[in-house]
Amino acid sequence: MKRTRVAACSAITAAVVLTIAAPAAQAHVSIDPSEAEQGGYAVLNLRVPNESDTASTTRLEVHLDPEHPLASVLPQPVPGWDVEVQTAELDEPIEMHGSQVTEAPTTIVWSGGEIEPGTFQQFPISVGPLPEDVDQLVFKAVQTYDDGEVSRWIEEPTEDGSEPESPAPVLSLAPGTGGHHGAEAAEGADAAASDEAAHDAVEEAAGDGSDEATADTTARVLAGVGIAVGVAGVAFGVLAGRRRTGGGDGTAAS
Repeated sequence: MKRTRVAACSAITAAVVLTIAAPAAQAHVSIDPSEAEQGGYAVLNLRVPNESDTASTTRLEVHLDPEHPLASVLPQPVPGWDVEVQTAELDEPIEMHGSQVTEAPTTIVWSGGEIEPGTFQQFPISVGPLPEDVDQLVFKAVQTYDDGEVSRWIEEPTEDGSEPESPAPVLSLAPGTGGHHGAEAAEGADAAASDEAAHDAVEEAAGDGSDEATADTTARVLAGVGIAVGVAGVAFGVLAGRRRTGGGDGTAAS
């Protein structure tokens, strides 16, 4: 009986420890969603929890992967925060929409705001085109508190899959399904081509039957004029009848 109670107490203690430790282990800068398509664009939320009990987060730096530059990085304004996107010259140009890009963003810096203890803040960014030759991107983050403490979330994923002590936010990349901007542009071009072809077909048909169309239009106009004249005649007759039945002083005849 004593052994059973000891085992039960041990199990409960372990569960409590894991429950308490779990939030601490997950309380680091992360990316949501954590997966996107290769070759496409994505809107990502950098989720920043405040881990300090006494200080507020006042600055966040996110360093982009220099080996896999992103031609487009657009932060969404966050109320109360200033944002700066720092760029640098590329060792090798990258292509974007048929043009050569020689400069790309390297660091995003948010400052001037405050993430108080016990709260978190999200910083949305739109990025792309995402690389097609890798299965993940690492966004190294540096979180600064107003008491001078700095948390560096810069450790890359380990080969054995275990989480490092200060993990960097990671975006997993999956093979694309053709649903990004390039495919949408192609679909738009096809639709425009179809509309143009239909327009040409209508014009060609109108040209081939121009005499017949003209005669039909003329007949419809004459018919409309005839109807209008008939309506006017009926109205005139009604008014004339009313006048004949009326008296000279405007009252009805007895």
